[in-house]
Amino acid sequence: MQRCIELALAGKGNVASNPMVGAVLVYQDKIIGEGFHRQYGQAHAEVNCINQVPQHFQSVIKDATLYVSLEPCNHFGKTPPCSDLIVQHQIKKVVIGCTDIFEKVNGSGIAKLQAAGVEVIVNVLEKECRLLNKRFFTFHEKKRPYIFLKWAATANQKIATLTNERLLITNAFTNTLVHQWRSEEAAILVGTNTAMVDNPALNNRYWTGGKQPIRLVIDKHLQLDQSLQLFNQEQRTIVFNFLKNEVDGNVQYIQLHSNEDVVTQILAACYEQNIQSIIIEGGAKLLQSFIDKHFWDEARVITNQDLMINEGLNAPTFSGELLEEEKIFSDSIQYFIPGT
Repeated sequence: MQRCIELALAGKGNVASNPMVGAVLVYQDKIIGEGFHRQYGQAHAEVNCINQVPQHFQSVIKDATLYVSLEPCNHFGKTPPCSDLIVQHQIKKVVIGCTDIFEKVNGSGIAKLQAAGVEVIVNVLEKECRLLNKRFFTFHEKKRPYIFLKWAATANQKIATLTNERLLITNAFTNTLVHQWRSEEAAILVGTNTAMVDNPALNNRYWTGGKQPIRLVIDKHLQLDQSLQLFNQEQRTIVFNFLKNEVDGNVQYIQLHSNEDVVTQILAACYEQNIQSIIIEGGAKLLQSFIDKHFWDEARVITNQDLMINEGLNAPTFSGELLEEEKIFSDSIQYFIPGT
């Protein structure tokens, strides 16, 4: 099962809104096939695993044990049901990491296997398998995207100057890592001031591989200049505003209600758009609003320990459990989850 998880991770950033899944076929304590879900809309892990079995092991597939990190699907979507494939190959035993809570699966894959006489063992490394697909489970259980908070601060916890001068905090190596993060998530959200002052591209140009994230920006009164990089039509972009619903090429305008909470409406709209994960990149007011409403799942805080400025905009304040810390030259990166 640990190998299933390792395989599944190779699909990170490429399979959403599907979950990452890995599968391993074992015969007499020997792995004879393995596979993972590589690309959204393409073959699932079980298919790739069985297809990889060498010709001289084809005859023993029915006597092998299939390990899979997530319950096999039982519905026709982009691909046929994997539960049918398992039954067709007469595999007698299947070991599953965790059940799939998606409404079209949710135990029905297991039920079909058991009805066909397959021995099914469930919840092996369940915690690890759920953690693998934390975005997927949060999206379907909480009906909102998985939220990453991310900001960079000076040694004295300032994230910007008090002028419109852009403050470069992180080094080139950390910037590359940040762009890798972007390639792994569905979308990035910034506020009006960040878009106006920094004119960010919100792409992953420093990281080769992976898809470009959806750009999300709050522009309540549609005051942002259309010459900003956000409106260059190179990536799908969603503008949350109070004035209109409209689609202009790759830019979609989604109207929010001015008398209702903006953060809650954005999360609901992203759920409707099937956006499973968002990196909140700023500014401070936007980050703090997600913190105050307890709408976050992880925080990644980068601190340049060699840089200080006399006056500036304070970093957001929050409490969380520190999971890990790493250093990239002058930059320290801390990873948090909400405290219990």
